[in-house]
Amino acid sequence: MASITLKDLVKSYGDTEVLHHVDGQIIDGELIVIVGPSGCGKSTLLRMVAGLESVTGGEISIGDRVVNDLEPADRDIAMVFQNYALYPHMSVRENMAYGLKIRKISKAEINRRVEEAADILEIKQYLDRKPRQLSGGQRQRVAMGRAIVRDPQVFLFDEPLSNLDAKLRVQMRLEIRKLQQRLGVTSIYVTHDQVEAMTLGDRLMVLNGGYVEQFGTPIELYDRPATTFVAGFIGSPSMNFLPAKTTGTQAILRNQVALDLAGPLQGPVTIGVRPEHLREDPAGSLAVVVQLFEQLGANTLLHGHLDGTETEIVVSLPGHVTVEAGTVMRFAVPAEALHVFDAESGKRVEI
Repeated sequence: MASITLKDLVKSYGDTEVLHHVDGQIIDGELIVIVGPSGCGKSTLLRMVAGLESVTGGEISIGDRVVNDLEPADRDIAMVFQNYALYPHMSVRENMAYGLKIRKISKAEINRRVEEAADILEIKQYLDRKPRQLSGGQRQRVAMGRAIVRDPQVFLFDEPLSNLDAKLRVQMRLEIRKLQQRLGVTSIYVTHDQVEAMTLGDRLMVLNGGYVEQFGTPIELYDRPATTFVAGFIGSPSMNFLPAKTTGTQAILRNQVALDLAGPLQGPVTIGVRPEHLREDPAGSLAVVVQLFEQLGANTLLHGHLDGTETEIVVSLPGHVTVEAGTVMRFAVPAEALHVFDAESGKRVEI
């Protein structure tokens, strides 16, 4: 096991810089999730740690070694890919053993490691099958087994659940988390799915256009997002954003409704409020014109717009709610549930 240090990391293709001065310290035994939209640099960063992409600037350290110039085979890492990358002509046992075999590990040791990994992953009964005889979830277990037998310092996961159906994704992400906790191996996991990130990671690194927007625990990112990007990306459904001007301890929305703030401010801001923090109240200050609703079982999502404006609002209410289109509903939001961001930079404003 080992810690990982990313120091002022830069990646360029020609004159185009795609990763911009990334810093991060990953503690020994942590599971870090790199999350962000498609094209933000997640997989590029992971491949740089793996040694599959060169480093333009900065340093990557695994343990006490700077690994910038080391070949992937010399970094003591194991990687699990999105597409499983199993050899179709080999059995499960042979797939899991192949990497050890070419490293000249003894046959007895290979058998011990394969049997132990298969037992952990509950795939012992499939060891003599070919990949084509397995389901997607079983193939992903084999891919993880191939990584486990390496007994590496670091696990790298590149969107390993993207090819699975929704129910199996939930099951497999729980198994990955339990497996990582059991083995205690430092791990980096890449995904575009914020729910997957929130449930898996000890900490999350949110990337946007090659920049690190925020690096912290899931609850830190949910409770105190550093930017409007993080606020809108973390949490489902996404945070509502209301343009406003502040005068003293009040934020004045575009329809002239005033919201009380926890402290004094001056100038244009963006007010953020999560859908689950809006509370139905006949005397509430926010009037929402409901356009449609989604009943999800445990809760209902109301979609509409702030009365008198075109600002879209989503509200999450517990239980089953039925509302006709065009209905005006009023909601209250406590000052402590409001998030305030600078209107120009999008950065969080502390009150």
